[in-house]
This record gives sequence, structure tokens and C-alpha cells, in this order.
Amino acid sequence: MGLEAGMKLQTRTIAEMSGAIALSTVLSFVKIFRLPQGGSVTAGSMIPILWFALRKGTKLGCVAGALYGLVRLFLPYPGYVVNPVQGLLDYPIAFGALGLAGFFKKYRMAGAAAGIAGRFVAHFLSGIVFFSEYAPEGMSPVLYSAIYNGSYLGVEIVVSAIIIYLLEKARVFEMFP
Repeated sequence: MGLEAGMKLQTRTIAEMSGAIALSTVLSFVKIFRLPQGGSVTAGSMIPILWFALRKGTKLGCVAGALYGLVRLFLPYPGYVVNPVQGLLDYPIAFGALGLAGFFKKYRMAGAAAGIAGRFVAHFLSGIVFFSEYAPEGMSPVLYSAIYNGSYLGVEIVVSAIIIYLLEKARVFEMFP
């Protein structure tokens, strides 16, 4: 089931995608810590999107992630957008990249890492181009963006890996083919 022209999504897939987006949104409100210019560590808010991508594949995972990114742009308060390209990079593209997990259906931990790494790349590029003025004097904007975005996404990848490991141990993935 792909997203080829003229192909319709099954009602069940739409419902699962909606559920993953909704659950990710709810989990995004549970913040472990938040950084001053955006970015935070949450209670595994990326897991539902990653799980959806691992089950349904990259195309649908990227669509779910991009839609989740648009929801994040507007909720719980408007996202921080200084430029339309930055808004695309930090929201639908960054969260859409979580769908890259779908390339690794058999290697779920690697899939989660790939999806979060894709999100990192989008935020990293946005940080270099649009937020370089926040870099301390004398520090490269490239290094600053890597440290800033890596500081919270590095923790998020550990949280996600632990949760996915626990889901695998509980055989949750086998319950939902």
C-alpha cells in the first residue's frame, strides 16, 4: 500500500495514522526538559510515528510525520517561524523524516535511529542558516547547531531506543501486524 497516484488509503490505515499523530501530539506535551530557543525532550513523543513507519513503510511514515509536524507547528502554541523555508525544515520536513524508520522494518532500533537522525539533519540545517545569531561569539554556527540540536535529540534517541526495546520485549509489534 503506497501513495502512488490514484491509489486510495484504506480506512484502517488512515485511522492508524490519525491515532499515531494524536498520540505523538499528546506525548509532546509531557516535557522532561525544554531548551530556550526550541527543542525539548519529551516522554517518547516520536515513538507513535516511528512505530507507524516501522509497520506501514517509509512513504506512509513520512506522510504521518509531516502531518504531525504541521500539528506541532500550530499546537500547543504557534511554532517559531522566521522564514517559510525554515518553517518547512523545522516542522513538516524534520518530523516527516521520522518516516525514514520504515526503511528498517526488520531492524527497529536502526529504524528509530535513522528517523531521528533525519529529523536532526533538518533541524541542523535550519539552525545553521536561520539561527546562526544565537551561536556564542567565536563559535561556528555549524558547531553550535550540531551541539544545540544534538543536545535534545541525542536524549530523545536514547528515550526512543529504550521504549522500542521494551515494546519489542513485550512483543507489542507482533500484536499489530
